[in-house]
Amino acid sequence: MSRLFLIGLLAVLGASVATAQPTGKEIVKKMHDRYARKWYKSFTFNQTTEVYRNDSLRTTQTWYEFIQFPERFRMDFGPADSGNVAIFRRDSCYRFRNFKLRSTTINNNEGLIFLLGGMYFYRLEKVYTIFDSLHYDLQKGYEDVWQGRPVYVIGANKGETSDNQLWVDKENLYPVRMLKADAETRLDARFDDWKPMNGSWLETKCSFYVNGKLAQVETYHDYKVNVNIDDRIFDPANLVRSH
Repeated sequence: MSRLFLIGLLAVLGASVATAQPTGKEIVKKMHDRYARKWYKSFTFNQTTEVYRNDSLRTTQTWYEFIQFPERFRMDFGPADSGNVAIFRRDSCYRFRNFKLRSTTINNNEGLIFLLGGMYFYRLEKVYTIFDSLHYDLQKGYEDVWQGRPVYVIGANKGETSDNQLWVDKENLYPVRMLKADAETRLDARFDDWKPMNGSWLETKCSFYVNGKLAQVETYHDYKVNVNIDDRIFDPANLVRSH
């Protein structure tokens, strides 16, 4: 009897080891260990922005974008002389129309500046703190498959749908999907067509679904990394042309 019990116990323990899942904190550490001090410091690009309503294409625009990690981001909507601009600095967004400031709001762009590169410019403990501020539960995580590739999922246990989640390619450790939800809105952001960039990576296509319907697709062109960007273009107190 004791031998049969021992065999059964070992079988149970073996199954537990086989199904052990990584925590979000462990996944974040893997990402940070891989790319801290290796990620590009800046990049610029223009993008074709397709705006959809009820899954139907309504408009196509060209935006010009400038990012200085870890926390500065500028978008110019249309020609440089239009003056239609959004500047993100830390957790604030400044919106201009015709070069005139129209609004200042608390807005961190869903944390995308941080999640898509900014996290590699902070110490690891600070990274954990920022993930917490973005409402990701780093005690939760699991492994899954997305678009035919193994992924890690940060922020949820398997089967949970109401928690904020970041899905990360298991091999290359870049984000491929972000899920966020509140009482009225469920955002499903997908990051595709990643290109290798001198030891790091650059997403070149982003698709955003709101409550299950396609809302926006962004396709990058003419992208350049580690470019010198004049810091004045991120100054909302004195808006200047970016290009």
